[in-house]
Amino acid sequence: MSQVTIILPDNSTKVFDHEPSALEVAQSIGPRLAKETLGVKVNGATEISDLRTPLKDQTKISLVTTKSPEAVEVIRHTTAHVLAEAVQQLWPEVKVTIGPVIENGFYYDFDSPFHFTEEHFAQIEKKMADIVAKDLPIVRQNWPIQKAIETFKGMKERFKVELIEDLAGRGEKEVGIYFNGDGWFDLCRGPHIQSTGQIKAFKLMAVAGAYWRGDEKNPMLQRIYATAFGDKKELDLYLHNLEEAKKRDHRKLGKELGLFHFHEWAPGSPFFTGKGATVYTQLQTYMRELYFEYGYQEVITPQIFDSNLFVTSGHMANYKENIFFTRVDERDFATKPMNCPSHCLLFKSEPHSYKQLPLRMADFGRLHRFEKSGAMHGLTRVRTFCQDDAHIFCMIDQMQTEIASFMKLLNQVYSQLGMNNYKIFLSTRPENRMGSDEVWDKAEGALSKALDSLNLPFTVNPGDGAFYGPKLDIMFVDALNRPWQLGTLQVDFNLPEAFKLEYVGEDNREHRPVMLHRAILGSLERFIGVYLEHTAGHLPPWLAPTQVMILNITDRVNGFCEELQGLLKDNKVRVEFDNRNEQLKFKIREAQLQKVPYMVIVGDKEAEAKTVSLRLRDGSEHKGIAVNDLLKLITTDINERKLQSSLMKEAAT
Repeated sequence: MSQVTIILPDNSTKVFDHEPSALEVAQSIGPRLAKETLGVKVNGATEISDLRTPLKDQTKISLVTTKSPEAVEVIRHTTAHVLAEAVQQLWPEVKVTIGPVIENGFYYDFDSPFHFTEEHFAQIEKKMADIVAKDLPIVRQNWPIQKAIETFKGMKERFKVELIEDLAGRGEKEVGIYFNGDGWFDLCRGPHIQSTGQIKAFKLMAVAGAYWRGDEKNPMLQRIYATAFGDKKELDLYLHNLEEAKKRDHRKLGKELGLFHFHEWAPGSPFFTGKGATVYTQLQTYMRELYFEYGYQEVITPQIFDSNLFVTSGHMANYKENIFFTRVDERDFATKPMNCPSHCLLFKSEPHSYKQLPLRMADFGRLHRFEKSGAMHGLTRVRTFCQDDAHIFCMIDQMQTEIASFMKLLNQVYSQLGMNNYKIFLSTRPENRMGSDEVWDKAEGALSKALDSLNLPFTVNPGDGAFYGPKLDIMFVDALNRPWQLGTLQVDFNLPEAFKLEYVGEDNREHRPVMLHRAILGSLERFIGVYLEHTAGHLPPWLAPTQVMILNITDRVNGFCEELQGLLKDNKVRVEFDNRNEQLKFKIREAQLQKVPYMVIVGDKEAEAKTVSLRLRDGSEHKGIAVNDLLKLITTDINERKLQSSLMKEAAT
């Protein structure tokens, strides 16, 4: 064989007299790198390939090592095999099926004659630890289809046989078989780490039932969920965050704080209480102020349209399963799942000149989308919601400025809310889409160019764009390091074409505008759910439903407390007076549970001196504050939309 050249990330090369594996390439660089290599990415692909895969001439590679963010995916893949081997060593009668990697871990489905419970976990984990300690080499073999079928038939592994026969039906001639050492093996395409000893930390998490291949007509299997990490510290942090996430669950907080509830007669449709509606409308008010600053006009559009609107927009062909339909006067109607088609109608309703562009159209209209019952989750996955939605109609040469303005606005909002940790993903053309490749090239190029010019790092998310255009997805990373997709910006050449939108250019000819779809918070329902979990319910004073709680020590000071309450109300502060006949400690505890930012305590001494004691959410207490000073402090914090009381910042300093 002629020489085989492998290209490294820095464009340097390694030359071999055969097609080397990624591990061989790592070994040629150095023993330490070889020891840490777990997988490889080839020719810019995002998918991880097995480190044993022969590499062809001129292949460009990027090694996945124990230090790579993607390392955990390969580790979990192998740990799933170790779990399956451990179960079959303990209970040889158990049959194995599949064990894929999922978000935050992996699972393995078993056909077992007895019922697994979490009480079995310690026994299984001990056996897994034994397999890891043996540091068994992971060996891949490629078997002819027929050999694989005969082998697994002989082992009475009927589920594996079914999988292999399916592969044969698709024209596959060989299948991958991975061995843990010389003994246990499994059907798998990989990738896998070098040996079981590279598994450093794992834990079994839960057990549940699951139908084979997700079909209720098939046998019920038992699914063991688990996770694995590169080291014990990462596992411990993950387990800690899981416990913290339970405390921060927005459904729990929503109930405790009296913000929202659900009813079986309106599935997926939240009821916001007076307190919850306060949070909701305060967010809208904030966005409206920024709309004025950034040159948006707010519009109101219908909720129900003749279905032909969605035929024109392409939603009927690409989004029909998510739309609610009804029939009125022998006409088919649908509730709008998004605002963009109605904004196209509004734009089309009157002529436009290039002098009027960009036209920024914002809409807080209610939207409805059909979500399956099993997919709904509190506020973060609902059937009715409102977005801080807007569409920008502009000329092509205005796009870069508008994308930059969007990022400026997003940064301003996220900074105000203490959400500075976010990542940007560029989601490109999906398989089912409107428009030509030429149009998509132009749209994707515009987004990429804008991000490059703004020096904003981003990750390409292939195939995840909307059916009408590519998009930027803003993934906010919360206090527990969990990503949430909130904001978005989408470049759309297709809807303006579908609706034949036009403006008169400087050349006095008609031109097609570009349409930018954008949201900062995203769905307000989803945002509130995410933000409650991020803040653990400790909303900034300006968002808190109850901003001040006045706590009296004795009934003798009630008159002064009521005067104080009136003064705060006159200054638009949301204040309550807890005058129950309870001890002060009890009242403080109650206010703390309600996450009230300011607890104003009044006793005889304070009432006589016309001062108060101020207790904050961090437990600090500030005594002898004059009423006017209190009023100035609180209103300044609220009006400037501070994340916390300025006194807390001073105390921290």
